[in-house]
Amino acid sequence: MCAAGWPITLLLFRLFGSATSSPVSMYTPAPPLPSQILPPTPSPRRHPSGPPPSLSTPSPFSTVTSTESTESCLLTVYPSTLVVRFGDPVKANCSIQRSGFPLLGWEAPLGSPEPIMGHFLVWTVDNITMWRIKPVCYAVSDQQGNCFVSLPLTVYQPPKNVFISFVNQSGVLVTEHTLYTLQCTVQEVAPVANLIVTLYRGKTAVGQLQSNNDTEIPVTETFTWDVVFRKEDTGVHYWCEAKLELGPEGPQPPPVVTSQKFSVAVQFGPQLICPAKLPVREGESLKYEVMGNPPPTVTWFRDGKKVAQPANSSREMSGNYTIVAIGFQGKRICEVEVEVLAGSGTAHGGNGLFLLVALLTQIINWL
Repeated sequence: MCAAGWPITLLLFRLFGSATSSPVSMYTPAPPLPSQILPPTPSPRRHPSGPPPSLSTPSPFSTVTSTESTESCLLTVYPSTLVVRFGDPVKANCSIQRSGFPLLGWEAPLGSPEPIMGHFLVWTVDNITMWRIKPVCYAVSDQQGNCFVSLPLTVYQPPKNVFISFVNQSGVLVTEHTLYTLQCTVQEVAPVANLIVTLYRGKTAVGQLQSNNDTEIPVTETFTWDVVFRKEDTGVHYWCEAKLELGPEGPQPPPVVTSQKFSVAVQFGPQLICPAKLPVREGESLKYEVMGNPPPTVTWFRDGKKVAQPANSSREMSGNYTIVAIGFQGKRICEVEVEVLAGSGTAHGGNGLFLLVALLTQIINWL
């Protein structure tokens, strides 16, 4: 922004004029270029048309209004955007590419250099120790007016720790088909609005969340997901990842912190298949599986009497049986007819195939 006239600046120039025998050159050579600062690009960058953001110290140009064309003030700041980790050093240069602006300066709560009568000035800070900082470069002239351009600066801090846990649940024992809440706690991160948190089941991402908190200082925030476990989840690792996405100006790759991994033991059952008939050949053992965690207790009855599960089958073992399974979720009862077939051979394989088909049929019915 530019504005014609500024009484204090004019007074300064008059004082300078009275104290020197020759007028101040409007083309003072720029100071030597620091080794880690690149010179500005030849193409000029226009300054913002609005007033600068409020700073921690009063600005000498904060109340000036523009009465001239924006083409009359060409300030360039390089780099145009900065992303710096808290505690790290930072440098930026500012240059004016038009004569008639003899006084060039930086205004910032840290490391503001003395204004110079030149065209190039570096702002440098050994370590950033503030979270909210809005540097502004300005140029002053009693004839051309006052110009300024803000430097967008993001100060960040990766998460110090990331933890995953249950909400209102202790231990790792869970019940199948029951709703639980997992939470991922991310500690001391800034800016949290740039944080992306992902929940993983094994190597598969199952949920992703982002904060809507726009604070610039480090905060601790918790992200939650509702989860329903299945028996297949027993032993599978769950964990979360916190990634700080700061754009192309930020560190590459983005800072990532992961939580510890934990697994659950899913309690379920008893689950059993109850076909109308179970075939088995003579001399073979009857295979019948009851699933559950913890393993259920299975008892066989025939004609109201407790018997052993048929093994080394004979024709006399054919008949109706009652299977009673007691487990974590209660009791299950199955009435089944055992048919002992004559001869030997592939009875075991046939029985196994029959049970597999029956199991698949039951699973499809559950779905």
